[in-house]
Amino acid sequence: MTTGRLLLAATPLGQAGDASARLIEALGSADVVAAEDTRRIRTLAQALDVTPTGKVVSFFDQNEAARVPWLVEEIAGGATVLVVSDAGMPLISDPGYRLVAACAEAGLTVSCLPGPSAVTTALAVSGLASDRFCFEGFAPRKQAARVSWLATLAAERRTCVFFESPRRLAECLRDAAGQLGPDRQAVVCRELTKTHEEVKRGTLAELAEWAADGVLGEITVVLAGAVPHVDVGTLVAEVIARVDAGAGVKDACAEVIAENPGAPSRRELYDAVLRARA
Repeated sequence: MTTGRLLLAATPLGQAGDASARLIEALGSADVVAAEDTRRIRTLAQALDVTPTGKVVSFFDQNEAARVPWLVEEIAGGATVLVVSDAGMPLISDPGYRLVAACAEAGLTVSCLPGPSAVTTALAVSGLASDRFCFEGFAPRKQAARVSWLATLAAERRTCVFFESPRRLAECLRDAAGQLGPDRQAVVCRELTKTHEEVKRGTLAELAEWAADGVLGEITVVLAGAVPHVDVGTLVAEVIARVDAGAGVKDACAEVIAENPGAPSRRELYDAVLRARA
């Protein structure tokens, strides 16, 4: 069995000091470093005081498919191939999927050196619910496609994280306000971990107005999940049914509210039940 392996390594989003010890070791020892931008990885290596001893090759969207057979051959021959993107985790809206799939198909070892990710970093600082979330990659470039995509998120109850170009951010936020409602909460994270890091919170309407003057830097957007619409009349009927079955009004209200996210407060539902039974 070959001793070759594919290593996927997360690189710092901005601060070189966020690099892991395992990344530093791998940069200095890998037989091949496949980098989204060879200049950036050499700059990072210099900042980390490490010199790559292996071959450094480009590995980006336009040449990924052509590179894969050669890289698989190298790994099968016993080489350690390190894949790094410009920032964050490879494969997350960055190259690498084709290579991992090919290595898995060939039965070759694939390992990951965990570390920074703009997705989880933005989610952590957003202040929005993080127990369940989805990642949507980059928002579509063209407005028609973007509007259709946003429409699919209208009923999504999970927090959603996506990337956007600073040049299209204002337009994207305006479209989001139109499709999802101006009051939907969101957070725009700009230049995460860098000197000019900014975390802007507000409604989609407020953020669209803020972005209208122009925004620079790497952008990650965190969108609050949809709050389901609950028909109060239906909830009142459910409470009354439980009361008729022997439950107390307050207990029945508490149970129904717990089972229906987006329900009114216990006091509001209790008052509505009393009015209905008057």
